Amino acid sequence: MTDTTTDMATELPETASITPFAPPATETNTELLADAAAPVAVVSSAPKAKNRLESAQPVLEKLFELYPQLFGQRFLPLKLGIFQELLATHPDDFKRDTLKTALGVHTRSTRYLQSVASGLKRHDLQGNPVEAVAPEHIYLSIVELFQRRQARSKDDLRPKLYAQLVAAYEQSGLSRQDYLARIGAPAEAIQVVLDDALAEVDQQRARRAALLKAYEASGKTPEAFADMLGMDLRDVKAVLQTNP
Repeated sequence: MTDTTTDMATELPETASITPFAPPATETNTELLADAAAPVAVVSSAPKAKNRLESAQPVLEKLFELYPQLFGQRFLPLKLGIFQELLATHPDDFKRDTLKTALGVHTRSTRYLQSVASGLKRHDLQGNPVEAVAPEHIYLSIVELFQRRQARSKDDLRPKLYAQLVAAYEQSGLSRQDYLARIGAPAEAIQVVLDDALAEVDQQRARRAALLKAYEASGKTPEAFADMLGMDLRDVKAVLQTNP
């Protein structure tokens, strides 16, 4: 039976931040705990987070030993169902409860959320990309990272949030209605930035659609069409999705 709780935990970040795991040779437990980025509103959860990290450490070390391409210096999004696959592949190395805790710590780490937010594909135990991360999981990771960083920074990080949301919405290929239906209702502070990002992408899409329509009606080659409009040929070909 698929453990849906673990699959959800693999992708949905929790409010309290857990420090990312790294090989013992490069980071100590003390450094890991000191780097935790829990928002001010949930500082009281820090002891619980510390206990979870300490209990998960042996399992995380084993995961790094077995799969350095996934749990090493670079984190990669994990395919859905990898929890069950790990249990089945390594029955003598992992126990259900401790593995679930360790994967929860790993997938709520800043480094893991960065890998999801970047739009990388999910990977299997062999390190092969196997499936795309759902647009809502990319969005949630972007927002969680923004909230963690903004809580620790005096700078306004909304411009970076805006750029990431523009890229994520564009990459999703979804309409505004479908995208909003999948990500749910954001907090008010996020909503303002999100609205601007969605509007920017919608305008870009409208311009590309108009350019494609004009090209099809012109009957010209991409080169002649670009020359007629005074555009860079590469920009025209990118819109037309043709090879240079």
